[in-house]
Formats: sequence, C-alpha cells, structure tokens
Amino acid sequence: MLSASRTAVLFPGQGSQTPGMRDDVRPDLLDAVIELVGDDPFARVDESTAFAQPAIFCASLSNWTRLADRVDPVALAGHSLGEITALTAAGALDELDALKLVVLRGRLMAEAGAASGGGTMLAVLRGTPARASALAARHGVTVANDNAPDQVVLSGARAALEGAGNDARAQGLRAMMLDVAGAFHSPQMADAVAPFSAALAATEFRAPRVKVVSCATAAAFTDPRVELAKALTSPVRWRETMAALAADDIATFVDAGPGRVLAKLAPRTVANAAAASAASLLEPADVAA
Repeated sequence: MLSASRTAVLFPGQGSQTPGMRDDVRPDLLDAVIELVGDDPFARVDESTAFAQPAIFCASLSNWTRLADRVDPVALAGHSLGEITALTAAGALDELDALKLVVLRGRLMAEAGAASGGGTMLAVLRGTPARASALAARHGVTVANDNAPDQVVLSGARAALEGAGNDARAQGLRAMMLDVAGAFHSPQMADAVAPFSAALAATEFRAPRVKVVSCATAAAFTDPRVELAKALTSPVRWRETMAALAADDIATFVDAGPGRVLAKLAPRTVANAAAASAASLLEPADVAA
C-alpha cells in the first residue's frame, strides 16, 4: 500500500499524454482501441481529441490495472475524460463499453470544435478563480476548467480569448492560448450532447465498488448517464473536487495517468497533500512490453 493515510486515485484528461505511453498499454486494450478508432491513436495523439482521448483512457486504465494491488483508494475522481476512466476503474462500467464511449466522445467533441469556427481555450495563471471569472464575464467567454487556486482555463471564440489574454496580462497575470481545436466545456460543445446522451442511455452502468466523485459537481456521482452528458458543456470544477476529497480526510493522491498533471495540481489545492504519479510507483518490470 502507498501509505497509511486515506488515498484517492485521480484519472486525467487531455493534455496528460506522454511520448512513451503506448508502451505501457495492455495488449488487449491496444488492439481494441485501434479497431474502434480505425487507426493507431497513439501515433496521432497530437492531431485531434478524437485520438487523444482514447489514447489517454487506455494508458490510464492500463496504469490502474498495475496499481490496483498496491493502492487501496477510498475514492476515485477524474478530470473531464478521466471521469469515464474513474467509473471504469470503480467497476461501474465494462471496459469495452467505456472505451466505446470514449471513442465516441472524442469524435463528437472534435466535430463540435470544427463546427464552432475558431473556438479554443486560454489558461489564466497567477490570479484567482474570482479574477478569472470576471475576465470571462467581461469578454463573453466561459470558465471551462477551475483547476487550482491559481490556474483557470477559459473557453470560447479565439478573438474574445485574445482580448481576455491581453486584459489578463495588463493586470499582471500570465495568460497563454492552449493548442486545442475547440472550446471544450463550453456551450460550443452543445452539438455533442444529444448523440453522447443516446450512447450513454444504451450503456449499462453498475453501482461503483468505491466512491467516484464527479468533477462537474464536486460530489459523488448519482446518475452518471445524465452527469457525463452535462459535463460536455459544464466547467470542470477540479479545485472544488480536490477540496471535497480533502474534506473527506483524504491526504494522499495518486495520479494514474501517463503524466503528472494531476499529481502536480494536488498540492496547489490541498495543503500538505502527498501526491505521486503512476510512473513513480510502478517498477520497470510492471511496464508492459
């Protein structure tokens, strides 16, 4: 076990990919994702969310397979895409059903991004959530990710975000446009909701073996079919999610993703948090050939 303290395992979303993550993916998952995507998503992970989401899901779930016998979490949580991985790790979803949902989600979000005509995202750093929300309101964009007390991501039309970025820098904040082809977690994703809801309605969900906290509500899932669909156009409330886990006396966090994105965010929200990545906990022999 990782430690004697209560532990949560965290599953990341887009932006957590690493160059070598394909090497750690279980062979059965690799075969399944190539068949469902129609191509190797790992070879094209930087081209589109249609490839990034399935690749990150498979890498994270493979890490969880190897971590499960050495980490005993009292809760799981996922950032955006990671919600589906967390539900799968908790036994609420069959792995293949979850992979089908992820492949569809990535494709629908890519299509909605292309149809939005220039939507993208802007990271605002060194400020506060309140200042970032004020920026969003002034420039007609949306708070997409409230990641940490000093990191908020805005989503909307590129021209509006450029204005928000200039405004932020004039206030002494850092602002940088993200390399994404869509205004994710904003109303620009609305076209993806209905077809994704239909797929969720046709998918079997079971009661999770361990509590899974939704990043869209910062509370335990109650109706994943509804909550996962709404999350496409709702902000990721990661700061509040981490605060909710800390309020449940959880002090140790394990990032099951291929990178360290969530492990790095944890101490920025939870004082004295102990955070580890999957790579730091897995021995070389645990990595699939």
